[in-house]
Amino acid sequence: MLGWELPPHNSGGLGVACYHLAKSLAKKGVDIEFILPYTADHSEIDFMKINAAHPQDVEAVLKAGIAYDSFKYVKKDGEVQWIDLFGQSALYEEAVGRIAELAEFDVIHAHDWLTCRAGLRAKMLTGKPLIVHVHSIEADRAGKEGAGNPLVREIEGLAFMLADQVIAVNQHTKDAIVREYGIPEDKIAVVHNSIDEAALVPQAGVNDYVYLEKMKAKGYRVVASVGRLTIQKGLVNLLRAFAKVVQYAPKTMLLVVGSGDQYYELIRTAAELGIGDKVLFADFQRGKRYRDAFSVADIFVMPSISEPFGITALESIGYGTPTLMSKQSGAAEVIRNALKVDFWDIDEMANKITAVVQNDSLRDELHAQSYREWERLSWDDSADKILPLYNKHTTGVTA
Repeated sequence: MLGWELPPHNSGGLGVACYHLAKSLAKKGVDIEFILPYTADHSEIDFMKINAAHPQDVEAVLKAGIAYDSFKYVKKDGEVQWIDLFGQSALYEEAVGRIAELAEFDVIHAHDWLTCRAGLRAKMLTGKPLIVHVHSIEADRAGKEGAGNPLVREIEGLAFMLADQVIAVNQHTKDAIVREYGIPEDKIAVVHNSIDEAALVPQAGVNDYVYLEKMKAKGYRVVASVGRLTIQKGLVNLLRAFAKVVQYAPKTMLLVVGSGDQYYELIRTAAELGIGDKVLFADFQRGKRYRDAFSVADIFVMPSISEPFGITALESIGYGTPTLMSKQSGAAEVIRNALKVDFWDIDEMANKITAVVQNDSLRDELHAQSYREWERLSWDDSADKILPLYNKHTTGVTA
């Protein structure tokens, strides 16, 4: 299995999804060797073997920040190199090729475009079947059909064509792969991401967002959004919608947790909309502060322009908060009892947020209904859909 990150050394949901999917596959008897592009301590992960793939003259590849490309290459002679993202992917490809020639395995399972070249190299060298697992495509990340980095699009298109099997994390992503790259529908299987109750850490102690708790004691309500601050996530639309919310429900606060290239743009937009005093930007968080962002809120909003899945929406429900998600998200395909809105419909987004922050009974009923569905979700179900794909491409048996 080829992946770009794993918790706790991850920048977002991709690593979380890889971790839980691999854990469920391992429970069902799959022997996994997970190949990362960086060196880190994953000693707490005991259900699979984890190795780092890096150049032979490199002693270690270390994550130097929260971004998925923030690696520094420490050479054996002590020299430290910083390499751009495409260079990192090329070095990973070369190193995976060396590992593939020595390792024993039946199938190559590659996650997203950063590992696609390495997956193709391993397939070419060994003849083993390649499964490309698509958590998002470049057009999603760019926030517009037909857009994005042309080199990334070339890598994705080649991988989708040459892979033996493509897995999309939702129907929306499958449709996008067909539209953007002309891949036959019957080559793409939909396997939704999921969540397990055991993966949630029980809430304990005083909520770390003390200011918001004190404001709630004065009658305020809290809207929260957690995720990368990029164009794909649709935060500008949320800010515009929130400006309308406070016109009708002035005792409402917005908590934004995350970092990304839109960070300063969003702060400026909040100021220009006149809501700077009601929006808290909490930056990237882990652990308790990450979890407390969900539980302090009265409603969680995921306004993504295109969200291949959106595990944060499920985490929110698990931590006791109802969700408003864009119809353009994978989570909207598995949770029916949640508020949904087109990412571009700022007025309707504002109407639904306002309805919840003004009606505690509505808030509680929305959560109760979505939680009933949430309880039935499991990563084991996702693993059960992938196992037949492994069998199909290794033994020819699908049952």
